[in-house]
Amino acid sequence: MMILNLDPYSVLGLPPEERGMLAKLLATYTDKSPKNEQKHKYYEGNIAVGSVNLGLALPKKIAGFEIGCAWGAKAVDVLAARSMFDGFVGANGEAVPGLEPIVRANRLIAEYMKACRDELKYGCTFATLSRDPAAGCKIRFHSPRTAAARWDGDKGRIGYGMAIMDTAPTNEAGLTWAPSRIALYTDTDIWDIRQLYTAAVWQADRYPHKMGRPLMEPMIWNATSDKPFGRSRIKEPVRRLIDGYVRTIANATIGLEFSTSPQKYLLGVTDDQYDAVVNDKFRQYVGSIIASTTNPETGEKPSFGQLPQGSLTPHVDMLRMLATQFSAATGLTVSDTGVVNDANPTSFEAIQAQSVTLVQMAEQLNTGNGDALETIARMALAVAGNVRPEELSEDQAGLVAHFKNPALPSLAATADAALKIATNRQSFAGTDVYLEMMGFSQADIRRINAQEQRARGLAVLEEMGL
Repeated sequence: MMILNLDPYSVLGLPPEERGMLAKLLATYTDKSPKNEQKHKYYEGNIAVGSVNLGLALPKKIAGFEIGCAWGAKAVDVLAARSMFDGFVGANGEAVPGLEPIVRANRLIAEYMKACRDELKYGCTFATLSRDPAAGCKIRFHSPRTAAARWDGDKGRIGYGMAIMDTAPTNEAGLTWAPSRIALYTDTDIWDIRQLYTAAVWQADRYPHKMGRPLMEPMIWNATSDKPFGRSRIKEPVRRLIDGYVRTIANATIGLEFSTSPQKYLLGVTDDQYDAVVNDKFRQYVGSIIASTTNPETGEKPSFGQLPQGSLTPHVDMLRMLATQFSAATGLTVSDTGVVNDANPTSFEAIQAQSVTLVQMAEQLNTGNGDALETIARMALAVAGNVRPEELSEDQAGLVAHFKNPALPSLAATADAALKIATNRQSFAGTDVYLEMMGFSQADIRRINAQEQRARGLAVLEEMGL
């Protein structure tokens, strides 16, 4: 849990205008934190039965009982897995000059995978940039749990923002944490705000830049005009379906307990016999023989019976209905929910047909994130070169982000398509794209190109008689 312990109006060295910005950002962060924590809880599947109990069938005594549910994580991870960032390509189709070292130093492809999950979990995630002596530009991603920003509608981008760069525990147990370093991003500067020797004293240092906009760019999912920072994949209707899953599983678990230990009755017994049964119920349940004599007081012969067991069928039917609704709400296939029903596909073609909606969502995700990544890459090049964005070369300014096919076609289908293209366009067979479509990795492609180049060199030497 994060606790904000910063008074923006007491930060040393921070001008009044920037203090006002920081105050608004801290207020935004505090206002959004409860919802972000709730989304995180549903993603992790930490949902207690007490929070979803209707108070009808489930007893209040099991309020702390937790049911594991991976549906929240599924809604995020399955879509994120189809967004496979594969690097940047320059305007001339080659590698972008100066960008590869930055991408490699910041592990941008691997970091994108984590950032994409946070984006879908919370609705957005933020990339921040700063000058770095080793890499040229340092790129970090922050979820809304550690960052906040204000939108500038006129400019169609972030007006200013902040990111928590480091934290410190506020107690010995380490259960609560507080920021110890915050970065404030404006159109002209990065303000490094650090906590000094006491918690009440903060110092701001100014680092100007030439970007003309904050060195902070969001990756946004499913934005609307009234929600420019997007909407989470684990939105309210999805959370209610997850609540229904937890409630149904809890009911089914209790029903199974009663089915395992069915209700029995024994009538017409003496007081001593009654006490013997009550004092050792488990022994009476597991015993193979129950014996009883006639009641001497009434002359009645004891009668033994068992109440009919409850069925799990209604619970299974409810799970199937919830799974179908969850599939419709998220675009996932019914198979992704782990619930088997008549709607589950039985062939690869049927699975592909059910994935059409998810593929379309992945293409939408790639389009938005590609635009954000291109902006991040141009700013990174400008920061590393200490130039303005308009001073970048044509290849650098015209770079594009490349993603793998979100439809995840089989290797056989991709290779067949490559062969058909090469038949009509023979020069295509000599490209790296052809080798990629044939299923070779980048490492294999480099080895193939190197060995082919070596073979051509040896052939030239043989022709020269050397």
